Amino acid sequence: MHPALSVIFFTVVSGSGYGILFLLGLELAFDPWMVGRSDALIGLATGTAFAAAGLTSSLFHLGQPQRAWRSLSQWRSSWLSREGVAALCSFVPALALAACLWRGADAGVLRAFAMALATTALLTVYCTSGIYTSLKTIHAWHNGHVLPGYLLFALLGGASTLWMLNALTGDAANTSLRYALPGLVVLSALACALLKHGYWRFIDITRHPATVESATGLGRFGKVRSVEWPHTEENYLTREMGFALARKHSARLRGLALIFFGAFPVMFAIVALISPALTMASASVAFASALTGIFVERWLFFAEARHVVMLYYRTPEKHA
Repeated sequence: MHPALSVIFFTVVSGSGYGILFLLGLELAFDPWMVGRSDALIGLATGTAFAAAGLTSSLFHLGQPQRAWRSLSQWRSSWLSREGVAALCSFVPALALAACLWRGADAGVLRAFAMALATTALLTVYCTSGIYTSLKTIHAWHNGHVLPGYLLFALLGGASTLWMLNALTGDAANTSLRYALPGLVVLSALACALLKHGYWRFIDITRHPATVESATGLGRFGKVRSVEWPHTEENYLTREMGFALARKHSARLRGLALIFFGAFPVMFAIVALISPALTMASASVAFASALTGIFVERWLFFAEARHVVMLYYRTPEKHA
């Protein structure tokens, strides 16, 4: 598939934003006083801004952005519509929680809104992954690696961002967050690296079950080939659905992605745990590295996907 920058920005930035909101919701639901009021408000503002920026960027991928509101009416059958509804619903507990923190509500009210925030944030990312896993025509997306991948990368983006915010503005006396956040970065980065390694191996050694022979029903006569190419020049389908990435470039980008979202965040989180004086610098580098790696991973997620319609065009793979 042709990697559209607006969609990549949307999935990375909004995913990280919902990761922030999910983690903040869990923290405040467990203990409303675990995070200071100012730190919680900064986290909520950052998570909401990330989510809103990502959702806004996704409108640029639509042919008629002014009609985007119509997609909300198809929530019974469309994962895109469900995602939009869940995303809008998540802003309600986020704003309510911010108001309660600002005005000093009691712990029970804070816990209720925090749980609602964590639930809607998780549901939004789940619906985002459903947009891709529901497409049976794209083998690289219709598999069991995509949903946990979206959830884990949202967690990594959220954890690295929260850690950076805590290092820059957090209370140094809050030892629970000082150690918990880099620890979470280590665990989520390792989980993402293991999952993507398995995912890349899966798409390398397996193919979509459909073939030209099965599509035409002529497989019993032997191998099927076209007498002439069905087109003389590039068209919309070959441009959008048949984007081909050379294997050597794919391998190089996979390695860079693993280094940026896997190795670097783990390394700098460990440095911060060993040397607290380096926490601010380590958290900032880990945040920048994690989001860079997720951008590369998400670009590959689209670039390496092939639509089954390309069986008709029989576009040759690029192996160089």
